[in-house]
Amino acid sequence: MLKQPDSMKQLESQAAEALRVLLGQVPAIKLIDIELESLRPDHGVDIVAHIEVSGRGHELVCEVKSSGQPRYVRTALLQLRSYVVHHGQDAIPVFIAPYLSPEAQALCRDQAVGFLDLEGNVRLLFNGVFIERLVASKPIVERRELKSLFKPKSAQVLRVMLRDPNRAWRVTELAETADVSLGHVSNVRVGLLDREWAQVSNAGMFLSEPDALLDAWRDAYESPAGKRMGFYTTLHGSVFEETARRVLLSDRKIGQAAFASFSAAHWLAPYGRIGTQYFYADDAGLAHLHTALKLSSAAKGENVVVTVLKDSGLFRDTVEPAPGAICTSPIQTYLDLAAAGERGREAADHLRREKLIWPK
Repeated sequence: MLKQPDSMKQLESQAAEALRVLLGQVPAIKLIDIELESLRPDHGVDIVAHIEVSGRGHELVCEVKSSGQPRYVRTALLQLRSYVVHHGQDAIPVFIAPYLSPEAQALCRDQAVGFLDLEGNVRLLFNGVFIERLVASKPIVERRELKSLFKPKSAQVLRVMLRDPNRAWRVTELAETADVSLGHVSNVRVGLLDREWAQVSNAGMFLSEPDALLDAWRDAYESPAGKRMGFYTTLHGSVFEETARRVLLSDRKIGQAAFASFSAAHWLAPYGRIGTQYFYADDAGLAHLHTALKLSSAAKGENVVVTVLKDSGLFRDTVEPAPGAICTSPIQTYLDLAAAGERGREAADHLRREKLIWPK
C-alpha cells in the first residue's frame, strides 16, 4: 500500500506517541529517545526508539503501515528483517499499524517480530522483557470494510466461490456467474486478497482460506433484509412436508421460495426435531405458500415463519437435496443457524462438519 506523505507523517507521529506511552508504562525500560526516520534524508525504517534495559542499550526498529491487512504485513515483515540485519544485534523489529487482526498478529509472531497497533494490541519480547495486551475491539473502518464484504451483492460472489474453493475464477466469469457487476467482483477480490483468504494463480483467483472467510462471515453476519411474518398451519408431519415440497418445486414458475434455517438443515444435515418451519420467499412465493399450506394469522402461536426478502440474490444459490426440497445453500443455512441462539449454533456446527469441510 502506497504511503501518502501527509497522512503517513501524521500516522507515524501517532505511532511514535503510542510507543512512547507504552514504554513509559514499563519501569524496567528506560527510554532514551525516539527518532522519526522520515525527518532524515537517509531514512529506511519509520521509527527508531533507543532504550535501555538493565543498563544494556537496544533499538526498537519500527515499520509503520497504514494498513494492517495480512497482505501488507507480510511484505513489511520482510523489510523489517532486512533492516534489523543492518542495525546490529541489539535491534528489535516492531511492526505498527492502525489495527492488526488476529491473523496479522500471528504473522508477526511467526517471524519473531513485535507489534503494536493504535487499537491497543501489543506484543514485545526481548532481553527478559515481555509485554502483551490483546483487545477485542475493532476500529470503525475495519468493521465497515467487513460489512461491505458481506453485503448482498458481494455475498453472491462469496457464495459462488465457496461452492468450490479450489476453483480459479477470472473476474469476468465470476461476475457473470454471480450476476453482479465487474466492480463488485473487483471490490471483493481486493478484500479477499488483502486478508489472504484468496490467492491468484495463472488460472485466476481461488479461495486459499475458505474456513477463515466463513468464520469472519459468521462473526459479522447480519440476517438478510426482509419482512418477517409469522403464521399458523394445521398441517403437520409428512403432510406438511409433501405439500411444502410440491409448492417449492412448482413455485419456481410463479415466484421464489425455499426452506431456510432449521427447516433447510433438516434436509441438509438433520440435527434435531423442530416445531417451527422456516422459509425465505418473494411476494409471489409467499402468496403460493399462504394458499397451499393453509396459513392463517399466528393468534394460536406461530409454527411457520416466512421472511419476504428485499434482495432475491440469495435464491441463486439454493440446493435440492430431495425432490422438491428447495433449500438455502449449506453456506447460507450455516450462517442463519449460527445466528439463531445456542441451539442454532449447535445445529450450525453439525452442518459444518457434515457439509462444509474442504480439503487443505
